[in-house]
Amino acid sequence: MSGTSADGIDAALVSFDAQGKPKICATLHTPYSAEILADLIPLSEASGNEYPKLDELDKRLGELFADSVNRLLQQSGIDRGQISAIGSHGHTVRHEPNLPKPFSLQIGDASIIAAKTGITTVADFRSGDIAAGGQGAPLVPAFHQSVFSSTNSNRAIVNIGGIANVTYLPADDTTPVLGFDTGPGNTLLDHWIKQCRQIDFDTGGNWAAQGHCDDRLLGALLADLYFDLAPPKSTGKEYFNLAWLKNIANTVADTFAPEDIQATLAMLTARSIAQALARWLPDTREIYLCGGGCKNRHLVSLLEAQCSPIPIQETSVLGIDPDWVEAAAFAWLAKQALEGKPGNLPSVTGARSAVPLGKIFSA
Repeated sequence: MSGTSADGIDAALVSFDAQGKPKICATLHTPYSAEILADLIPLSEASGNEYPKLDELDKRLGELFADSVNRLLQQSGIDRGQISAIGSHGHTVRHEPNLPKPFSLQIGDASIIAAKTGITTVADFRSGDIAAGGQGAPLVPAFHQSVFSSTNSNRAIVNIGGIANVTYLPADDTTPVLGFDTGPGNTLLDHWIKQCRQIDFDTGGNWAAQGHCDDRLLGALLADLYFDLAPPKSTGKEYFNLAWLKNIANTVADTFAPEDIQATLAMLTARSIAQALARWLPDTREIYLCGGGCKNRHLVSLLEAQCSPIPIQETSVLGIDPDWVEAAAFAWLAKQALEGKPGNLPSVTGARSAVPLGKIFSA
């Protein structure tokens, strides 16, 4: 898994019992080099002819993903002959679900992964849902339903990655599972501190905690039409980026201290998640967090205050470390593909039907 935050490659080795319950056996995180990031990040914001660079990075990431798998197997001591398949999400460089001809593009050549590991690889999960009329995202709610559902309470799983998304798991199994992208998660926070302080992320949210949320700027940001758009909906860094922030900030006739903008962006993430839950998922009784945003204690405290009195915990209490939920989800999606079972939820993505997802690349 390589997420919107572009902090590196998450590789998880997952086994499933006869009932399909996952167990994470080993994990490996490989940060991207500065050289890779210098080429990768601009692709999601490029508007010109980037095909040569895109093709080159597709191959380079395929090799990096394969190397991650090989190192994970070596460190875990598990023979590759025991592995049924690799599920590779790839890295999203463009997600455009609302165009007349919608598409979602991930890179990380699966043919290279299969060749360099000797393991069947399943990739390109999103295009199958788009072909069925869906948004191609979010895809993890089907996995959330499989492993996190409870008949005792209505749960929401909130993933705070670069983009934040939510899955609603009703206790009544006759009620549809819902899920959608709520808006920015870490992406604006990461990009703003990178621009201002030349560091990759705001550790613990400490810099944001030094600032003050500006209510006028927050109101202008939250006035964006995306937040009022009814699900199904999905988004990405193509939409929520520093250009978006600066365009809106310029409409508010004032100047802001950099740390105040960071504080406002943290509140934007917390408020947009809380408002989405209250507006579209009002019966939520429990919230479980996953994704890199869990490490931002300032952001989590803001979210707890915004969602009070609904209790918030991490998915570790449900059996999966919050850092590895998405990687485990794509292992599960690969398993579904090999078994010819659906991987999407039409109630989440808006697809016409549930369909198997992913293309299979034989070793």
